[in-house]
Amino acid sequence: MASTLLSSPLQGFTDFRFRNAFNHYFGGIDTFYAPYIRLNGKLKIKQSYQNDLLPENNNTLEVIPQVITNDPEEFLFVAKYVQSLGYKELNWNLGCPYPMVTKSGMGSGLICNPNRINEVLHRAHNETDILVSMKMRMGYENAEEILYAFPILDQYPLKNIAIHARIGKQLYKGPVDLDAFEKCIDRTKHKLYYNGDITSVAAFKDIQKRFPTIDHFMIGRGLIADPFLPNMIKNNTTEYPKNRWAIFSEFHDTIYRQYDAYLSGPTPIKMKMLGFWEFFSQTTSNPQKTYKVIKKASNPVKYRHAVDQIINTEMKVDSAL
Repeated sequence: MASTLLSSPLQGFTDFRFRNAFNHYFGGIDTFYAPYIRLNGKLKIKQSYQNDLLPENNNTLEVIPQVITNDPEEFLFVAKYVQSLGYKELNWNLGCPYPMVTKSGMGSGLICNPNRINEVLHRAHNETDILVSMKMRMGYENAEEILYAFPILDQYPLKNIAIHARIGKQLYKGPVDLDAFEKCIDRTKHKLYYNGDITSVAAFKDIQKRFPTIDHFMIGRGLIADPFLPNMIKNNTTEYPKNRWAIFSEFHDTIYRQYDAYLSGPTPIKMKMLGFWEFFSQTTSNPQKTYKVIKKASNPVKYRHAVDQIINTEMKVDSAL
């Protein structure tokens, strides 16, 4: 069974600049999910969210917008907005694990409230014709919460439910709970997508073997840590291309230029790239040392030198293998 690979959205990372560069240099992802739109009680879409979804900024990709809310009015407002841009589907985030979101009863903090979920979905399906899909964890406090939400979800013609196989209060710590995910398969009529800890070809194959009926897989942090991963999964290989670090270098320079032009001053671009290198460093030969070199680079010139140093080191390591 051929697998469909999806890019799970990561707030602050997978905007249109990253998505376009990723698609150009690496490929392997069939559909990208945009990071969520959050309204904070005001029926107004921030400019950065608008830019992220503009068709001209996504003309080589299949992109699905996402919203995070527990309010039917906000959901309807975002649904109509994304439809005005030509999108046919809106993904609803019930997965975000961060306390500042969950304490507001949103993201994974909403899974324990089936009545509110029902209220939003009822109005979404009665007052718009947008296709709704879900991105969820298995709960916030425990993995049973999603099982109580399924009877509500099953009342609606959802496109799919993508489940990250952790609970919210884990954040990203500890292992995924594959037994709990397995319970979900028989408890809902909806098509399920798997998400969580696909960080290597071997990890993907283990998940695929464990869940033979699942054919859609979301990759989030693993995709940033190893941008070659989706294409390697698609081509059933563990071999990196010979010019791996040259390709990565071009990709890095592309996103650096774009973020540098967008962000004002050396501190924001430093913080932005430092965030990326927390992931990028994981697939270098010495992750701690790599990250330390980036962290110490106190200005753009030193940063450029640090990146060149890392790329050259990795090229030497690869050629010695």
